[in-house]
Amino acid sequence: GWAEFTAKMQPYAGSPLALETSSGPAVDQLLQRGWTLYPVNPKAAERYRERKVPSGTKTDRHDAWSLADALRTDGHGWRPLLPQDETTATLRALCRDELGLIEQRTALVNQLLAALREYYPVALEIFTDWTQPYTWALIQKFPTPAALPAAGKRKWETYLHTHRLWRPDTAPARLERFAHADALPASPAVREAKSLLATSLVKVLRTLETQLREYRRRIRETFAQHPDHAIFGSLPGAGEKLAPRLLSELGAVRAVYPDADALCCQAGVSPVSFQSGKLDKARIRWACDVVLRHTVHLWADCS
Repeated sequence: GWAEFTAKMQPYAGSPLALETSSGPAVDQLLQRGWTLYPVNPKAAERYRERKVPSGTKTDRHDAWSLADALRTDGHGWRPLLPQDETTATLRALCRDELGLIEQRTALVNQLLAALREYYPVALEIFTDWTQPYTWALIQKFPTPAALPAAGKRKWETYLHTHRLWRPDTAPARLERFAHADALPASPAVREAKSLLATSLVKVLRTLETQLREYRRRIRETFAQHPDHAIFGSLPGAGEKLAPRLLSELGAVRAVYPDADALCCQAGVSPVSFQSGKLDKARIRWACDVVLRHTVHLWADCS
């Protein structure tokens, strides 16, 4: 298919192309073949089609024609998609995939909390942050509320010391909750089913955490090899997690952002103005790089 595309497009070599995406295998192949690409937001493409095809006809042929005509008439104000160097591209892919795994972890933790709420509510009182591996160890070691008080004080203290959770100010309260974990037991059917679900989710979470650690190691290595790592590593509050994400999303090609305002708009931190007559207001900018916006918000929070 790509060989046929290359043959058919030979008469148009050097012409720019407009398309409704800025990533994916098709974009990767086109960039490798030296095509100049102008990505268009799908919403903007829809508006162009409505303007150029007022009848409301919606076909791939009309979509392609309206995009090509928009590029011909308005393309002088568009910015082409500039390929990043290999290190930046690798770092971006690693950081975005890591975010996807973190989202999966969040979903699994929410499922675990729902299961514990039904049969093991005291566990939710003992710990609040269930993204930490030591909380999963509690369920593995004491899978049911009855198993916790039956274990005895010595095993409770061993568990707390093993995971470095022993604090003079919190340990007595936790030990008290351990002793009365089975004060309001769930029915045997609920306990049997939900304890199996909780231990299963914990095993998946442990495997996922191992892979996340591997991703962080690879991200640190790739970030250290990047020529701009010292700049982004020195940003206040960025730290070892946000600095690679900021670098990967901003990229090494500075021409992507002609000025600071362009970067603020792309990051979604610049508000959108709406003024009509006496009405003058502003709202959040939704048309932006959502990964970059999320990273910038985290960075502002940490700094």
